[in-house]
Amino acid sequence: MHHGEPDLTGRRAVVTGGASGIGAAAARRLAAAGAKVVVCDRDGDGAEALAREVSGEAWVVDLADTGALAELSLAADILVNNAGIQHVAPVEEFPPERFATILRIMLEAPFLLSRACLPHMYAQGWGRLVHISSAHGLRASAYKSAYVSAKHGLEGLSKVLALEGAAHGVTSNCVNPGYVRTPLVEAQVSDQARVHDLSEDDVLTQVMLTQSAIKRLIEPDEVAAAVLYLCSEDTGYMTGTNLVIDGGWSAH
Repeated sequence: MHHGEPDLTGRRAVVTGGASGIGAAAARRLAAAGAKVVVCDRDGDGAEALAREVSGEAWVVDLADTGALAELSLAADILVNNAGIQHVAPVEEFPPERFATILRIMLEAPFLLSRACLPHMYAQGWGRLVHISSAHGLRASAYKSAYVSAKHGLEGLSKVLALEGAAHGVTSNCVNPGYVRTPLVEAQVSDQARVHDLSEDDVLTQVMLTQSAIKRLIEPDEVAAAVLYLCSEDTGYMTGTNLVIDGGWSAH
């Protein structure tokens, strides 16, 4: 049976890092499909503004403060683990506290938020856990030890959640984009220019998109379309796997 456009009326969706970039695009897509969206971000003004735009609600939280998430209970039908930060440096110069913070935000927080959602999802026999991973969840790049480690860990977490959730109607999948046109990536272009001593234009073609067959950044809305697809009734049998949208990066 073909269900057409996903209808998420009556579903509550929590989107982390929801104030900008992929998170904001996902929040808009899910809201357009009828979901009540909780825009979760440490940027209070940004979260409030987007929540107003999509008739949702804002949840202002710093996901690096994992202690505050340990006993959380969330009545969410859909969880999009998207929040992320990046730091570019060789391992021997990588600040240990920065490594720990990235792991907290990008691996421990998704674990804790998933854990907070599961009792509600299990009780109703339906749930969608969507983790925004990366081409770096499947491949590595130099100078990104924390980010690559966190994303590889997120891939494993997603698979365990898929196995545990299967009997309860809960799916867990990763979306793996290449470089997306977001503030995070635009900041990286300048970082990479410094590390590699290149112009910003040359960084895009020679460094960042060298592995991509399609020589452009992905738009956030293209990633959001994949998120929406994973939340539909048509993907109830798709779990513990990846929706890879990397412009051919991993085809090499």
